[in-house]
Order: sequence, then C-alpha cells, then structure tokens
Amino acid sequence: MLIDLHVHSCFSKDSDSQFDSILKWAKKNGMDGVAICDHDSVEGGFTCARRALEIASDILVIPGQEVSSVEGHVLVLGASESVPAGMDVFSTIESARKLGAVVIIPHPYKKTSHGIGHLKGLDVDAVEVFNSRCLTPYANTRAKIVAERLGLPQVGGSDAHEPCMVGRSYTDIDVEDESVDSVLSAIKAGRVKPGGKLTPPQYVVGQMFRGIRKKVNSY
Repeated sequence: MLIDLHVHSCFSKDSDSQFDSILKWAKKNGMDGVAICDHDSVEGGFTCARRALEIASDILVIPGQEVSSVEGHVLVLGASESVPAGMDVFSTIESARKLGAVVIIPHPYKKTSHGIGHLKGLDVDAVEVFNSRCLTPYANTRAKIVAERLGLPQVGGSDAHEPCMVGRSYTDIDVEDESVDSVLSAIKAGRVKPGGKLTPPQYVVGQMFRGIRKKVNSY
C-alpha cells in the first residue's frame, strides 16, 4: 500500500485542508491511505476516518497526531487519545507507548519545522527520511544517513498542509491486509520504503504565510 504518513487537516492551526478534499486528492495522487497528523490532537484523524466512511471513500485513514515535545515534533499513529504536548521527547514517546501507538520521528534535522535534531537513544519505530516540505536536500539526506547508521526503518510523508500536495511523498508499506492494524504492524516490523518528491517551493512559502494568518486570526 502507498500511504502518506504525514498529512495535516483543518484541525491544525496552520492548515485549511478539508477532509473531502484530502480524500479526493489522496485518490487522485495514487495513494491507498493517509495518516492525519494534526498538531497536538488526534481529533482530526478520527473525524476524517468517519468522513471517509460517510462518503464511501476507499482511502484508508489512520488517526495520528504530531506532538510538540520540548525538543521538537513526534508523530504518533494509532493512539486512541491525544498525547499531551510540552513534555520532553522521552516522556512523549513513553506516553505514546502506553497507548499502544506507533512512534515516528518526522523531519528530525529540519530545525525550521521543529525537528528534534537527534535520533540516538530514542525508542521509535521509524524515521521520516523523506519530508516533502524540505526546500533543500540537506535535512532528508542527513535523516537517511543517521537512520541507516542506527538501523531504523525509513518512511516518507508529504507533511501536506494543502490537499493537492497529499501524496507528494509517501511510504510503500508491505501489509498483510488493508487495515489500520495491519499498516501499523508493518511499520513496526520495518516493512516500509519511502518514496516521492519535494513540494514545489511556492507551496511551502504560501503555506507558511497562510499559517501565520490563521494563527493571528485565532487570537
């Protein structure tokens, strides 16, 4: 299955992406599934999963979240509730593990997107080595080199904040069946391979400004 493991919806303060559009573009761009990873909340993921059922979409939706630890962001997939923000990265991962979740470190060396800056000593299932929203190859290349050195599975995700960029990068996952549990088990087992290409710079810059406006208007 081709799954974009890092997608933001309108439940993130820096995205306006509606669920119907996310599902439509995921299908159009050749995806079999998406993980909705809104900032510090799993609510958007469960809402999108319900919406997929309502409109009979065949896109598999994995509820997730991008948790803001003190050191930086952590992707948590398959948790039944939100992991609290503001803890150190080790406590964040421990909380996710107690919920039975899969833990992925996104864009670890992209400091402008709150990358944590290291991987050694972390109890994680995989590392995002292809994040589409990197303007240069540096952060992805370094993540790949370090993940290989540590023997950690490697995944890709678009980090899309606009629907048309869903699936820009993705993970090819070798699953036993097309279910959320099977996808999560395959990630844990390392049966994953990243793919895709970078987001055009104009989308990255445009999203940054839209995010700033949305945050300002929410105050």
